[in-house]
Amino acid sequence: MDTDGFFGADQQKQFPDLQQWLGAQRARFSAAMELDLTPKLPKQVYGGDGGSYFAWCPEELPMLKEGNIGAANLALKQYGFAVPRYSDSPRLSMFFKFCIICLIDFIFKKFYKSKILAINRFGTAGIVLPEKEEKVIAIKKGDSIALPFGVVTWWFNSEEADLEILFLGETHKAHKAGQFTDFYLTGSNGIFTGFSTEFVGRAWGLDETTVKTLVGSQTGKGIVKLDADFKMPQPKVEDRDGFVINCLEAPLDVDIKDGGRVVVLNTKNLPLVGEVGFGADLVLIDGHSMCSPGFSCDSALQVTYIVGGSGRVQVVGADGKRVLETHITAGSLFIVPRFFVVSKIADTEGMSWFSIVTTPDPNFTHLAGRTSVWKALSPEV
Repeated sequence: MDTDGFFGADQQKQFPDLQQWLGAQRARFSAAMELDLTPKLPKQVYGGDGGSYFAWCPEELPMLKEGNIGAANLALKQYGFAVPRYSDSPRLSMFFKFCIICLIDFIFKKFYKSKILAINRFGTAGIVLPEKEEKVIAIKKGDSIALPFGVVTWWFNSEEADLEILFLGETHKAHKAGQFTDFYLTGSNGIFTGFSTEFVGRAWGLDETTVKTLVGSQTGKGIVKLDADFKMPQPKVEDRDGFVINCLEAPLDVDIKDGGRVVVLNTKNLPLVGEVGFGADLVLIDGHSMCSPGFSCDSALQVTYIVGGSGRVQVVGADGKRVLETHITAGSLFIVPRFFVVSKIADTEGMSWFSIVTTPDPNFTHLAGRTSVWKALSPEV
């Protein structure tokens, strides 16, 4: 056996492709060890009176490109309308309010200790799957929606407070690794503005004058602000079925008294998760509580957005090397590479986060606590 501990010289000649693969994996692992894992805030891409669109940049957060992950925020002001669009990537969305984001920890605790919580409608989402009818859904805080390839969506906020929509997804088939690219059906950069008046007229059965008026009147880009008396489609309760799970109402997967609570999104409670290819969870830990060291045992990246509160995080890679130690606050995003071990400790006010894991049914191994691998090992070992 050679010094690598895998194959002898003769075997290496017999399996050159495998050796190349092993070399590539070593190179990727070494690169991951050197990547900057520091949490980052998003930057505004565009915006106006109706709201703004923010995204995390692969140049500032290299693990986005390395892991083929995209992350973005859509923040809609009152009467803000995000025009119909589709993306080059499947995504999972989560809904929050800017004005109450710091109170989510309190709401989460109150709900799961008293089982009583009134959740109001915050906005409206329009969803059209390929060859399907439009679903108009009332969205509220805690809602999560899986958005597969080819789905067309629009978003509207009728409330006085801003509505925040978080998008997390994978970009293996995207035009740019680590970034979402949206294609707009309407607006100044809508797809019909690129076609000639002849093509638009024949496709939609319009005369040339109407086409010119239609194209010329589209001045907004991505997000517009509607008049207060403009009537939008009304949502239907039944349209939520199979599309939405509310993480503040779903049964708890973990509930530790004075410790923390976890709701996991997978193919069982949100079937569309199977189509987008990754699962997620919403976690809250109480003040000074700890999320014990653990790793994804199915070789999945973990992308974490801090919803509320603050705390400390440490990540350890191979050879016991600590690759990240920092203080994290609401609005930050960071990524844990495959098999790396992560642990978090909340500050006084507690901390909550929303994570996606790049597999539909994530599986974790914890290295401390009641269900840890240390408890499972025999005392002699």
